[in-house]
Formats: sequence, C-alpha cells, structure tokens
Amino acid sequence: MNGVERTRRPHVLFGYDGTRENDAALRWAVEEARLRDLDLVICHCWHWPYASAHEDPYAEAIRQRAGENLLAQGVRRARELGAPETVRRLLLRGPVTEALLEASAAAELTVIGASERPDDGATALELPARAERPVIVVPDAAAPAPRVVAGTDAAEGCAAVLEYAFGEAALRGWELHVVYGCWEPAAVSERELSLFTDVELLEKTRTAELEEVVEPWRERRPDVEVTTSLLLERPCEALREAVADAGLLVLGDRGRSLEPLGGTSSEMLRVCSLPVAVVPGLRSRG
Repeated sequence: MNGVERTRRPHVLFGYDGTRENDAALRWAVEEARLRDLDLVICHCWHWPYASAHEDPYAEAIRQRAGENLLAQGVRRARELGAPETVRRLLLRGPVTEALLEASAAAELTVIGASERPDDGATALELPARAERPVIVVPDAAAPAPRVVAGTDAAEGCAAVLEYAFGEAALRGWELHVVYGCWEPAAVSERELSLFTDVELLEKTRTAELEEVVEPWRERRPDVEVTTSLLLERPCEALREAVADAGLLVLGDRGRSLEPLGGTSSEMLRVCSLPVAVVPGLRSRG
C-alpha cells in the first residue's frame, strides 16, 4: 500500500482518527515510543466507500486533503504530549482494519483507540486477531496505575505473553501480576477432565504449571517485582478482579480457543477500561 514502504525504520504505529476519545491512545503511543527509543508513525486511513464504477476524483481529493490536515493535527498534538524527535505521518487509503493491518507488519507494535470500535467488524477486535506484532487497544477512560497484569496459562504460546509483560513492566518500572484462571473444563483434553473432579489436584497441578512457565522470566528479569495467582475461576472472571488496580492487561491472541481471537481476549477487549495488549503467539500464516 502506498506509503508503507517509507516506514521501515523501527517505530510505534498509531492509528489516528482525530477525535477527543483518541487522545488517550495517542498519549500511550507517545509514551511507548519514548520508553523504547523508537520513532512514532501516526497513521490515518481514508476510504472511498463506493464501488469503482462510482468514483469521483474531486470528492476523493477532498477526502485525501482532509486526511493530510488531520495528520498534521495529530503530529502537533503528539509533540505537545512529548513525542520523540522523529514523528512521521502515514496516510493510507483503504478500510481501516485492512490498511492498519498492512502497516502494522513493519512496526514494533501498534497502538489504537478503543473508540475506533463499532459494534460489528470492530478494528479493536480484528486487528489484534490478525496482526503479526503486538497491538495495544487503549480506551478513552484509561487511567494508568503502576501495575501490569498478564493473563496466561501453560499453553505453548504463553511465552510470548510473558516476555512482553515482563518487558513492559521493566520499561515502566511497574509491578507485574501474572494471573491464571484455570477453571476451563470445556477447553481441556479428555485426558485432563478428571482434574475437575478433584479440586485439590487441579490446583496443585496448575500451580506447578504456572510456576514452571514464569520462573525462567523471573531469572531473566530480576528487576521486575512479580507475583503470581492461580485462581479456580474462569479466565475472564479471574482477570476482571485482577485488573481493578492495574494500568495494562497483557493477553495472548488465542489461549486454548481455535477462534481468530481467543474468547478471553475478545471478552476483555469488550469490557476493559484499561489498555489491553494482545501479543501474537504461535500463528500459522499462508
């Protein structure tokens, strides 16, 4: 897509729509770029919604100019918020999700506002489900508290979640709370179903699994103060309680679900009033 090839330097990509609700997400993107010593690329997507047989070059040119003006406004606001020296603009044509998805492939991470989310076809759900790099969705009401919560299990893809969560906590000097809500009888193999008839054995088994996956990251990141919680609750229920005093929630893109975006991640994106980072795990792509 036109413009994407000019953003290959390491950067944070931010999806900008110019609304007041988008400002909290811009603030988060500026901070991510500053902490990581990366460029900030502010991206706006404009879209001609009609079939090609109904093109209007004059009207399209107006839409494009409006997008350019909006980006200039976004750069000014980013600088007011203390953006790093290099802030670049990226104007793309296409539906928002598709345009951001292509641009995100060249970014270290992508930040978008939850306000971009319609009831159906939500960018805030589709982009994390399909992106190859982490995506952070920031709601308007976000009020950062100095704690990262990571929702995890002992599945194969959890290493990516823990790596990102430990890294984010270290960058910000925040505490890290790793939460495993293990009551998922419908999501386990037949071999493990018997665990749910013996709560004591279930708790002992899952606690050992949790410590096994967290311990290597404790050793690699001794600067991070980390606690773990094994809860005999559904993952969403466990996480809702844990994020009450948190500033960031980190989740995987699937968990034990085969859906494009795991049920826990989808639900937390819908209900959370704090930023949610979705980190791709092992993903097969054609």
